[in-house]
Amino acid sequence: MKIRAQAVALFCIFAFAGTLRGQDPTILAPPRPGYNFPQKQTLTYSVDWRVFPAGTAVIHFETTGDRERITASAYTSGAINLLFHVADNFQSDFDRDKGCSFDFDKQTVEGRRQNNSTLHIDYAGSQSILDEKNMVNGRTKHATTAVHGCLTDLLSGIFYASSQPLVIGRNFELPVADAIRTVLVTMKVEGREEIKSSLGTFKTIRVQPTADAGVVKNRGDIWIWYTDDARHLPVQMRARLFWGTITFRLTGNESR
Repeated sequence: MKIRAQAVALFCIFAFAGTLRGQDPTILAPPRPGYNFPQKQTLTYSVDWRVFPAGTAVIHFETTGDRERITASAYTSGAINLLFHVADNFQSDFDRDKGCSFDFDKQTVEGRRQNNSTLHIDYAGSQSILDEKNMVNGRTKHATTAVHGCLTDLLSGIFYASSQPLVIGRNFELPVADAIRTVLVTMKVEGREEIKSSLGTFKTIRVQPTADAGVVKNRGDIWIWYTDDARHLPVQMRARLFWGTITFRLTGNESR
């Protein structure tokens, strides 16, 4: 049973990286007119692996100056936690007006593996800077790569997509900073679907991110269901892999 892969998938579903076409990313379009990112909001998702409860993911939005900050945590529970403990934390800062990401930090605990990493995008210097540290053996990694134009990151990207028009049959692309390379994402806006959850029934728009390279390439098929309204709130996310299906379901939405 690929428990570690399940752990990685808890937030790799947010990565939704798309089609890599060398290092020639498209321009990241700004949020649509009138769209506002959450000022102070907490989203809670239950996470199921196949038919078993696997854990919880919590995402919090906070405004800091002219930037939006997203903090997120993912942790296992129940029988899955006994088999393979996961406690992952993420943080992303991006420009609310343009969508450009500046920093993406990760602290991951997955079984015996513990890693910290920071990704900083220096637009003035046209480069991204990655620093990683293995907290078990102390090994470190430092790498830089050239960047061109505005990029989103693996966490904020899913909510950046909420800021775009979601028109059935009209796909859109966005460049994602994936470690030390830029991946061009294709978001396929497939159709409308009604989703039932503990919070009620939602009319949604189903979007499928695709990938030929990047962190999500081996994560199977991924779908995200956004509310069919001005918020485009992600109420369900699903990754179908060869070893099973991971599903995120929105169970809490608080303004705090």
